[in-house]
Amino acid sequence: MDDRDRPLRAILFDRDDTLVVDVPYNGDPDRVSPMPTAVEALRLVRARGLRTGVVSNQSGIARGMLSADEVRRVNARVDEVLGPFDVWRFCPHGPDDGCACRKPRPGLVLSAADALGFAPAQLAVIGDIGADMGAAAAAGARAVLVPTARTLPDEIAAAPRVAPDLAAAVALLLGEPVPAGRAAS
Repeated sequence: MDDRDRPLRAILFDRDDTLVVDVPYNGDPDRVSPMPTAVEALRLVRARGLRTGVVSNQSGIARGMLSADEVRRVNARVDEVLGPFDVWRFCPHGPDDGCACRKPRPGLVLSAADALGFAPAQLAVIGDIGADMGAAAAAGARAVLVPTARTLPDEIAAAPRVAPDLAAAVALLLGEPVPAGRAAS
């Protein structure tokens, strides 16, 4: 079934470098600041009546660099600044732990879909790296990449859709016109 034939019911966002400026292994809620166009993007999503969620790898927990409680406090601050979000899911495991939830595996997306009561095909994932795109594809969800300085050229080339910023990514998913000067592919 073509994406246009599936009703979009929710958008899941990666947290760091997608919704908020990445502060590596951030455990301090005071260091949360929105990415450019995040407020605009979320306003558009919510105006359309879509549900929202966050799916985020947080390997700093496994590495002993922050606690799950610190991640929850940072997430609560993101909720205050940009939310509320309907569902939060994060993976506390490290890259070599072999868990089912760490992106690019589909566990976070599937768990969020289940919590929202939607099939993965009714969701989209917006993120800044290939692991976000991989998790969406593995779960059967749509995906849009919003590249940052750390996004690899191969990840951009492999992405199903690419947008220059979060607002353009949302507009692309919703079939809205992408603002001039912010072309998406």
